[in-house]
Amino acid sequence: MSIAENLAQIKQNIAEAKTKSPNPTEEVTLVVVSKMHEANELQEVLDCGEYILGENRVQEMLEKYEKLPKEVKWHLIGHLQTNKVKYIYDKIELLHSLDSVSLAEEISKQMSKIGGTMPCLVQVNVAGEEQKSGLKVEEAEDFILKASQLPGIKIMGLMHIAPNYADKEMVRPLFKQMYELFISLKAKNIPNTQMRYLSMGMSGDYEIAVEEGSNMVRIGSAVFKTASPF
Repeated sequence: MSIAENLAQIKQNIAEAKTKSPNPTEEVTLVVVSKMHEANELQEVLDCGEYILGENRVQEMLEKYEKLPKEVKWHLIGHLQTNKVKYIYDKIELLHSLDSVSLAEEISKQMSKIGGTMPCLVQVNVAGEEQKSGLKVEEAEDFILKASQLPGIKIMGLMHIAPNYADKEMVRPLFKQMYELFISLKAKNIPNTQMRYLSMGMSGDYEIAVEEGSNMVRIGSAVFKTASPF
């Protein structure tokens, strides 16, 4: 199948999953994960009208940033080191992986140069996997209270990367927990936060994620039909 056909199938799957979602009428934003794919492949994605691309690594994003149209909305979905913020602070639409005060402070510092604001999602590690970044569930609210006070930062929601279980149904309770946290934090109306996006779900589990309340999915291999679970 072509990239266009794959995207059409993904959108159909999302539409069907939305019927089981807590918010069946809410739009689900598709972030096409472009890591390891060249500009020519990504142009096919753009030709299908999908302009939101997600990258894991700063260097790879910067290389593609120069080659692709400026209309592309770049999301950084991988872990961001503080020393890399200066390279991308004025180029990304959304950071999915805010997870430390030091990173928040560096973003604030860099954004002060242009008087702008970086929209950020706070990464939460519900499963407590040691090899993955992210805050513990019980740390999320306090962190958001602190980060949201920094100039140049706008907390826009939460992000989660589920474990790659062989039985995909095992991620459902984690997605449920993330949605409950998202709704809880949204209800608190924390200043300078919007709690607009719950980014969870990748190629292997995005349908379950949408069923459990995700409104932003990050999909790469299902678009390009690669072996990667991302």
